[in-house]
Amino acid sequence: MTDWTIQRLLKEYPFTAGYFEQNKLDIAGYEEQTFKQFLDHFSGEELEDQAIDKEKLLSNLPVFIEQMQSFLGLDRDKQVYSLTILPGHDKSGGPEGFSELTVEASQIISIVGPTGSGKSRLLADIEWTAQGDTPTGRSILINGEIPDNKWRFSSNNKLVAQLSQNMNFVMDLTVQEFLRMHAASRLVEDPQSMIERIIEAANNLAGEKFEWNTPVTSLSGGQSRALMIADTAILSSSPIVLIDEIENAGIDRKKALELLVSEDKIVLMATHDPLLALIADKRIIIKNGGISKVLSTSKEEKALLKKLEEMDAVIQGARHRLRNGNALSLKDLDSAAN
Repeated sequence: MTDWTIQRLLKEYPFTAGYFEQNKLDIAGYEEQTFKQFLDHFSGEELEDQAIDKEKLLSNLPVFIEQMQSFLGLDRDKQVYSLTILPGHDKSGGPEGFSELTVEASQIISIVGPTGSGKSRLLADIEWTAQGDTPTGRSILINGEIPDNKWRFSSNNKLVAQLSQNMNFVMDLTVQEFLRMHAASRLVEDPQSMIERIIEAANNLAGEKFEWNTPVTSLSGGQSRALMIADTAILSSSPIVLIDEIENAGIDRKKALELLVSEDKIVLMATHDPLLALIADKRIIIKNGGISKVLSTSKEEKALLKKLEEMDAVIQGARHRLRNGNALSLKDLDSAAN
């Protein structure tokens, strides 16, 4: 870290800008230098006039970074790189049909099965980092180890962000005020650019765009879910995202998954949509409250996915025309298919 440039420090740890400001250090124009090189540019007279203690500033910077990481729940040695599910049993007490399943960052796992089969129970086991203490008897490992109690019981270190079908706001805030409040809680250095990025991403997912000054209580169901997905992907510290039936969310579901994966999230989604099931790297099959098997998406299924996406484009095109008050015709559908 001592040989990092100031630019790299700011990129890896944006909150270090606060350290420089607190110590009244103007780093503008010195971003390509290391912090030591920056301090070395001061003359002896400047060091004395400004009461700059180079050794103290250098030794305190790593301490500041460590403390801020701990406060924000961003400790690098505690980051989540993988999630492992260890088997339990189904509703009849029979063993689940897999040995273990490990999911890594930027992977998508779909969870499929009949209504009432136990998909939501699996999501709950992951959210609670079960340790054989839930009805299924499953256990969850983080980075291959039994999770620290902070993941289970601390409100400051949320392991999981869960996105459900029904997401309604009750706060009397605009979209910008809501996002600014979240950004402030994360000590974001440039909250306005973060807010703009989230709103742009959300509008890329939503069927109908909204403005920064729109009250969150006025957002439609699809707009609310688009906003929360964008906020979760870009600003939330939760490394694991659990999604319950995103196909009913009124958003561009494929773009939503691409956004989450691009931000290195581990994504697990319960779905009845064959397109979403095949987008995933693997899919968990749920029967009778247990995991009956885990399948990897085959090459043949990936080829089928392309066909499903073509069919979906036709349906989405028809939906778009209906929303805009247009009549449908076979010609429109044939054009969308081509």
